Amino acid sequence: MNKSKGKFQAVIFDMDGLMLDTEKMAWESWKRACRDFGIEMRDDIFVQLLGRNVNDDEQILKAAYGEDFPFREVYDRRIQYMWELVEQNGIPLKEGLLELLDYLVATGTPRAVATSTSRERALQKMAMTGIRNYFPVVVAGDEIQRGKPHPDIFLVTANKLNVAPEQCIVLEDSEAGIQAAHAAGMLPILVPDLKPPSHEVKRLAYRVCSSLKEVRQLLPELLNHQTGS
Repeated sequence: MNKSKGKFQAVIFDMDGLMLDTEKMAWESWKRACRDFGIEMRDDIFVQLLGRNVNDDEQILKAAYGEDFPFREVYDRRIQYMWELVEQNGIPLKEGLLELLDYLVATGTPRAVATSTSRERALQKMAMTGIRNYFPVVVAGDEIQRGKPHPDIFLVTANKLNVAPEQCIVLEDSEAGIQAAHAAGMLPILVPDLKPPSHEVKRLAYRVCSSLKEVRQLLPELLNHQTGS
């Protein structure tokens, strides 16, 4: 992907798996919920759910397990188990997140969250982890008709930031998120979490970073902030 340096104005963050270390809890909660209904959640199905909104979750699970899959009951049970895990363990932040956010605040860089999670739960998680005030704009999965990998959530977010899509950097951990950012004409940067990236997603991403600390080192040249402060 040939993108000129120093042309980008805003950074859009995914939430779960990128900023918040929640995907292992999500995996555990899906497994427990499915087992309550006599269903075994397979690894290959779970990774398809990463980065997707609830409507896509339903379609993926019914395609995998049949139209009689009791999605609403399983989903509600999954949310119950997820919040039990959150109450027991809290929500860890990903390494380097606060340093990255402080850098963006210090440089006056517009910031937003575009998450497939529902707005209510997204704001709860952000408040619990102390990152809500870093983000003037939050767009959630239940506010968008078509979820990732469609570009809609990122285009709406750019509009709310009043920044052109081609001037936005997107930080994502999921394949669906990278596909959506690419389709929106933005600069996708991948920070993988549970699922190693496929060759196709590596091709779509501008860069694959091992952590948010690496992203922090990359951003100054892209945002035309040449100092390290």
